[in-house]
Amino acid sequence: MASSKEYLDYVLEIIKSNRVTYRKMMGEYVLYYDGVVFGGIYDNRFLIKKSKSNESYNMAEQIPYEGSKSLMYEVDSTNSEEVINIIENCLNDLKK
Repeated sequence: MASSKEYLDYVLEIIKSNRVTYRKMMGEYVLYYDGVVFGGIYDNRFLIKKSKSNESYNMAEQIPYEGSKSLMYEVDSTNSEEVINIIENCLNDLKK
């Protein structure tokens, strides 16, 4: 199932950051923070790359699409500050 633009807009409204951009790919949306991929919208689910720092948020692990070899975390928070922290933690871990 492809993700809807409405769901993408909903997630972007929660994030509230002009540093987050997206690119539509094969019916889904890849999300970037300052040009770095951190997650995406898959089947109308907001997923973020797994990182050590984000384990403390107790997010559910999800497979982004059939055939994927990696799991991602599903972000279900609607708190903008918490979501930005989750994204920044992920990016900091990816830089290590």
